[in-house]
Amino acid sequence: MGKVTGFLEYQRLSEAAESPEARKKHFREFIVHLSDEDAKIQGARCMDCGTPFCMWGCPVNNIIPDWNDLVYRQDWKQAIETLHSTNNFPEFTGRICPAPCEEACVLRINADPVGIKSIEHAIIDRAWENGWVQPQPSALKTGKKVAVVGSGPAGLACAQQLARAGHAVTLYEKNDRIGGLLRYGIPDFKMEKWHIDRRVEQMQAEGVQFLVNHVVANDPVVAGNAQARPVDPKKLLREFDAVVLSGGAEVPRELPVPGRDLDGVHFAMDFLPLQNRRVAGDKNVKDLWARGKHVVIIGGGDTGSDCVGTSDRHGAASVTQFELLPMPPDPEANPVWPYWPTRLRTSSSHEEGAARDWSIATKAFVGENGKVKALRAVKLEWKDGKPVEIAGSAFEIPADLVLLAMGFVSPAQSMLEAFGVQKDARGNAQAATDGAGCYATSAPKVFSAGDMRRGQSLVVWAIREGRQAARAVDEFLMGTSELPR
Repeated sequence: MGKVTGFLEYQRLSEAAESPEARKKHFREFIVHLSDEDAKIQGARCMDCGTPFCMWGCPVNNIIPDWNDLVYRQDWKQAIETLHSTNNFPEFTGRICPAPCEEACVLRINADPVGIKSIEHAIIDRAWENGWVQPQPSALKTGKKVAVVGSGPAGLACAQQLARAGHAVTLYEKNDRIGGLLRYGIPDFKMEKWHIDRRVEQMQAEGVQFLVNHVVANDPVVAGNAQARPVDPKKLLREFDAVVLSGGAEVPRELPVPGRDLDGVHFAMDFLPLQNRRVAGDKNVKDLWARGKHVVIIGGGDTGSDCVGTSDRHGAASVTQFELLPMPPDPEANPVWPYWPTRLRTSSSHEEGAARDWSIATKAFVGENGKVKALRAVKLEWKDGKPVEIAGSAFEIPADLVLLAMGFVSPAQSMLEAFGVQKDARGNAQAATDGAGCYATSAPKVFSAGDMRRGQSLVVWAIREGRQAARAVDEFLMGTSELPR
């Protein structure tokens, strides 16, 4: 490595961020990427590990030690080439990935890990600033046509890889803009949407055709876009040599308790996309705000955190977040290294203001004149992995807006059924990820990748599956493939 003793000499350095009170006043990104010098120092902390477990922990298997060393040597152009060799969209992962690579860093055994995510963020931002991210159209066309359904990170990665292999790719999106949950799920304060737009421009120059407002195998109203044009799966199978289903896990987990039908009780994904549309300049957006309300968020994951940050920016009277599971530990090191640990995670949104509590079960929503006014709950004690209600612990708190952020159970079943795709026990598209015919479903020439195949997961896993599915499709069409897996 560039500096063999760097991990002994330098401490982990976090990226600079705007103060919580200042950033709550807007929806822009508030984290600044590292300066060249700070990134160099962070790169110097990377050890000359015999086995780079960071690469093992990274779903796309980023060649992390190499680009850490290149940043230390200030060879930024080679660093972005190395980063792009495994990751189509490091500006996405450099902003919103939880960084499993850092939990697998060898330093994480007993110290702060290398700031891998911050270095990735700095590399890609510098690459865009210097004009190093350019279209890579294929010099040779294969004459094969592929339809990709769903424009989230899996669909985008798959489409880009297939276009670079010379195939004619058409990407179908049910919404009015490209990006899937990157566009209408992730708040702008975590990732502004012009990052997606400039990748779309790059991919258009590489030959990808984007069709928005097109709903495949579903009713437009049910799909959430009444203006969309329905597309018959049989038409895709007739006109294309292969079809890749890369939609998201969109069916939310329900909470069937008394009062669920009260006005003011919503799924998180009824709430979050509206603010993204407002930031994008859309008019006549549904009037669902947290301003002046007592907001209760049920679910302690990333989606719940996004609801916290959005509610604080709306000017909520109070924000409370409940989690069914017990409060996780907060160890200084990783007790299960190199695996991903269960640990207490405090997001930037939590720093901006929210009351959090664990081991809480919601019993009912209490209403007045058809509108939710309170939430009735009870505290739990976990015994042998099972929750037991604590006698006498029932309580009630004010709630004018309740957001259900308890995860997603499966993709839209109608699409899989329309294509005749066999499903696994969880309702996902059934397809292997290794060996001959990987990512191929039970339906002829139909493939699946991302959350539609694996269930709800991370952006970085979606990119991995999109890339691997592209290689599988290329092999299916051409007999062999030079695309990286």
